[in-house]
Amino acid sequence: MTVRPDPDALDRLKTRIQGLRAKTTDNGCTEAEALLAAAKVAELLDRYDLSLTDVEIRDAPCERREYETYRKKRIPLDDCIGAIANFCDCRVWREKDPTGEARYVFFGLRSDIEVAHYLTGLIDNAVRSELGRYKISLGYRRFRHQDRHVANSSFNLGMVASIADKLTAMKGERDAVKNGTGRDLVVLKASVVDAELEKLDLKLRTVRRATRLVAPSAYEAGGAAGASLAINPAIGGTQASK
Repeated sequence: MTVRPDPDALDRLKTRIQGLRAKTTDNGCTEAEALLAAAKVAELLDRYDLSLTDVEIRDAPCERREYETYRKKRIPLDDCIGAIANFCDCRVWREKDPTGEARYVFFGLRSDIEVAHYLTGLIDNAVRSELGRYKISLGYRRFRHQDRHVANSSFNLGMVASIADKLTAMKGERDAVKNGTGRDLVVLKASVVDAELEKLDLKLRTVRRATRLVAPSAYEAGGAAGASLAINPAIGGTQASK
């Protein structure tokens, strides 16, 4: 008999995520708030994972969840999307829709791709909000008008790099906690997702990004927003200090 994860538990997880989304994405948030929300959903996701048996994980279906960028060109999230997917134990690729606009496709267990989609929207919104704040700063006004497009892109790059680094560090801490339970959930989920992804027979390729002109001060300003925030997510709770 095929075993499936408890649908009620998954619905509860999705309801909590929707609640967090209403508090942050819809109302705007800072990088610090985005990372704090990431720690919270990680806690919820880890609790859900630990409630599943190995058989339930192996039998759980993998799905895809798309995040639309509504842009034909690359956006700052490109430099963070891999860290988001890794944080959520899923895979991601970039493709174009029929109109030529780019979208990210997350592939993995339903709970993981739901969280990945939520975090992508949250981080996308945080980048836009923080850039708006940066544009009224003294440091930004020092740039000549013709150089401000470089300042904008540099700030965005610095910010998403900071977020990606923090998500990677947080993922390492989470994996260490889960492995301490005696079950190698990380390897188990990866094997399930990779096996299902292989069945799709996709022709994925890695695209190298072109060299970009960066304004150091703007890049540093982008990374500084989260530099003073230390988040230590744990299955038993979430701690944040600034």
